[in-house]
Amino acid sequence: MPLSLHAAYVPSALQMLGTARHLVDTAEKWCSEHDCEHDDFINARVFDDMLPWSYQVKCVAEHTQGSIEGVRAGLYSPDLNPPPTSFGALREKLSGAREMLEALTEEEMEGWIGQPMRFEFKDRGMDFNAEDFLLTFSQPNFYFHCATAYNILRMKGLPVGKMDFMGRMRIKR
Repeated sequence: MPLSLHAAYVPSALQMLGTARHLVDTAEKWCSEHDCEHDDFINARVFDDMLPWSYQVKCVAEHTQGSIEGVRAGLYSPDLNPPPTSFGALREKLSGAREMLEALTEEEMEGWIGQPMRFEFKDRGMDFNAEDFLLTFSQPNFYFHCATAYNILRMKGLPVGKMDFMGRMRIKR
């Protein structure tokens, strides 16, 4: 049986949303246990020219929920609003994305196959079909931003490991 678009996209998106949530919880717990300022993590960057940790977490939600909203509209442009500035607000952003993805049906997503989809950012644009946008643009982006958020926590000295990034896998029961 062929893999549906829903099966190829949604479970992995939910896995990375769970990972991002775990990273937020881990950072907040670290701060309370080590008496450090939340902003030390919220604003942390690997390099000065990179966007901060909070932006990386925000983008996990943006490239899951935001991308689905974009497919529904036929146009996706990244949300350039500032990221949430607290652990609680980041959790809310991730929870909203999770709820939206959990409500998606296979039927709705299969109906998108072949649908034109446009990505626009500043003065650039790229044309896709819906499935290629989700699988070759959105999916690599949510993995990238989740991995970057994980790496920033490692850089800050948090004892997170590969399993913290992997999150809840779909293992045979």
